Amino acid sequence: MKWFDGHSARRITDLSTCSSWLRYLGRDNTIVHEEPAEWWYSSWGTMYRALLRDFGDEHYQLGEFCAGFTQHADQVELRIVSGRAERAELVVFADGITSTARRLMFPDVSRHYSGYVGWRGTVREDAVTDPTRELLTGALTYCVADHTHAVMYLIPGMDGELEPGRRLFNYVWYRNVPAGPGLQELTTDTRGHECPVSVHPGQVQRRYLEELREAAVAQLAPAVAEVVVRTGQPYLQVVADTRIPGMADGRIAIIGDAAFAARPHAAAGTAKAADDAWKLFEHLAAADGIPEALKRWEPGQLALGNQLIDRVTAMGSRSQVTSTWRPGDPDLRFGLYGPGV
Repeated sequence: MKWFDGHSARRITDLSTCSSWLRYLGRDNTIVHEEPAEWWYSSWGTMYRALLRDFGDEHYQLGEFCAGFTQHADQVELRIVSGRAERAELVVFADGITSTARRLMFPDVSRHYSGYVGWRGTVREDAVTDPTRELLTGALTYCVADHTHAVMYLIPGMDGELEPGRRLFNYVWYRNVPAGPGLQELTTDTRGHECPVSVHPGQVQRRYLEELREAAVAQLAPAVAEVVVRTGQPYLQVVADTRIPGMADGRIAIIGDAAFAARPHAAAGTAKAADDAWKLFEHLAAADGIPEALKRWEPGQLALGNQLIDRVTAMGSRSQVTSTWRPGDPDLRFGLYGPGV
């Protein structure tokens, strides 16, 4: 939002949907809690296209992969699998949950599995029944049951459409799966490959999709269950946390999910990555040299990442472990810096 408010020809309202209510549904579609709450939503594809339009693609090297690096006093050398090398005074790794930089710099750091997975999917707004559309449109909708919960909201359509009927209902349904053989079997895709991070749309084994749809009808509010059942290709995310002991080393910085990957409950992963980047920019602009800037930048971002993971771990425990998630509790609101912030 900071970028589009001050640095882009596009406005955030051109790239987002909006809801006016926080709403909890009971097993029979009754509204068990409701309060005014304005939230804005976009999608990865919509944001990507808008940002690429701003930045252009002149400096993108597509189809490349950095396999290693060596740091010197005045530069970092990156080794690319194609055989070439790149050298720079500053290297920022934003290479996501499976970060090469994190693996090479902190080989003992591993992802911590939460004990549950998130089933995800989208359905076009005009593909559900009228009563379901009327109940879900305009709201951030939760459905909470015993040791599970789902959250649902509208996002722009596949090509960024904002017109009613062409938007997408987007959801995540958290379901407990103990670590071990059962999880390994669930996360083995239709090609026979085990997928420790996510099983992509179209690659989830059919028997698990059938069980998912049956369970949705049995456990969720009918409106929420209808969206799950009508999803053509549900996919799943292995919900895990990653903490990193450091985000800067000399002329190298690690940001976003490459540094701290947090459970989605606070809806703050993108905001945290943006905060990492904006703060890094500010420190680089204020400091005399790159290593000094990174040294000053690192402590605050480490604290923010640890604070976020502590918070989402507690949120997840309330829904999936202790079943103490209470509709309307302000401590459960989205936000990077705290509930609602």
